[in-house]
Amino acid sequence: MSFDPERAAIRFGCGLSPRIAPPDSAEAMLAQLVGRDRAAEAFPVPGFQAAVAHYVAIRAARKALKAARTEAEQAERLETRKKVTRDMSRDGSRWFASMMLRRALTEDGFRERLVAFWSDHFTAFERGGPLRFSHVSYTEEAIRPHVAGRFADLLRASATHPVMLRYLDQARSAGPNSRAAQKNEKIGGLNENLAREMLELHTLGVDGPYTQADVRQLAELLTGLSYRMKTGFQFRPGLAEPGAETVLSVDYGGKKARLEDIYAAFDDLARHPATARHIARKLAVHFISDRPDAGLVDAMAARFAETDGDLMQVYAAMLDHPAAWADQPGNIKQPVDFVGSGLRALDIVPRAMPSEKYGQMRRMFFTPLQLMGQDWGRPAGPDGWTEHDAEWITPQRLSARLIWAMTVPYELRRALPDPREFVETALGRRVPEEVRFAARAAETRAEGIGLVLASPAFQRM
Repeated sequence: MSFDPERAAIRFGCGLSPRIAPPDSAEAMLAQLVGRDRAAEAFPVPGFQAAVAHYVAIRAARKALKAARTEAEQAERLETRKKVTRDMSRDGSRWFASMMLRRALTEDGFRERLVAFWSDHFTAFERGGPLRFSHVSYTEEAIRPHVAGRFADLLRASATHPVMLRYLDQARSAGPNSRAAQKNEKIGGLNENLAREMLELHTLGVDGPYTQADVRQLAELLTGLSYRMKTGFQFRPGLAEPGAETVLSVDYGGKKARLEDIYAAFDDLARHPATARHIARKLAVHFISDRPDAGLVDAMAARFAETDGDLMQVYAAMLDHPAAWADQPGNIKQPVDFVGSGLRALDIVPRAMPSEKYGQMRRMFFTPLQLMGQDWGRPAGPDGWTEHDAEWITPQRLSARLIWAMTVPYELRRALPDPREFVETALGRRVPEEVRFAARAAETRAEGIGLVLASPAFQRM
């Protein structure tokens, strides 16, 4: 099979749009990746310091409330705490709206899908509290700028971002024999989380050629990676375990703790043959099939190894391979992909999104996504969202998709398109006859749109 514009928009992009033409070649898709990020420019999302501002404000409000001495002071400060919490929720709504509008209105859908893929591959998030929306800034700062670069740079950026350092408790990790531990006996707890996930999930893979000794040694090497809330990433030599560490039979470091030695280990892990294989297969599974063609994975892994992890070359190998365009049902859309492609097919406009109203955003998006199985920004663990189709099509999760399809489009667009036209817009020239019939036979436009969005054909990439 060869390149197909509609399949490119659905399988590798954010879906079909009535106004935005699908890409006309794989070369065009790759060229857009190295061009201006127009979607991010149109719908900006702030960096980590915006999340920190919420953290500071909420902590200050809580502290002030505890210090209140009169009922009047308590009432006033309680309102202040509620306000700063509402401000955080409103900004979270705005950031989510920007991310979905990027999907709905971008001309570069491949970039949006890659950003989501790599953000999931390097999963990091805050479980709750004043930094609950900081995963958005993590994606914006650590992932998005590097999706068209080298895998090694992506690995470095994600591993040293404050959200990752907090998520895997790396900032608290200290070498047992570090200067800090020698001065304070309460310091010195070595944390292996980041080291383990880096080997098992981020680079070599769960079946990679490493041992528990490698995990331990890498964990000791990573001591010193930390951050300051107001300034971001920081290397703290006082927390570092002294001496050389041996990871996969290679020695790193010496008497003096240096960030450069950690980066050298990152680079070696990034170029390891097992990493090439792990990344190639994971990309193929995500974009094409739960059981990807072996030749496709081989070609991508070889290109990764040949180019020292140049991701543009790996993407090119994927898009060049006939298996990428096989005429077979694609993967089930994850909930965010389903909702995003629905908004795109509906040709949603920015003013239609209730960005400033957290309650409406929660009712129309956050809660439905959670019921579909994808609580926004909060996967179950560091391995991210499942890639197994069967996990997304349970009766309860399919029911949540159906309810969303039947109700939310009408709330967003009271002037809905004619379902007989919309079915062609949403599914392209491969519309199954039964879906076309359902669109024609619907009693109302809302019902017709809902039937198209809920159809099995629309659920797949």
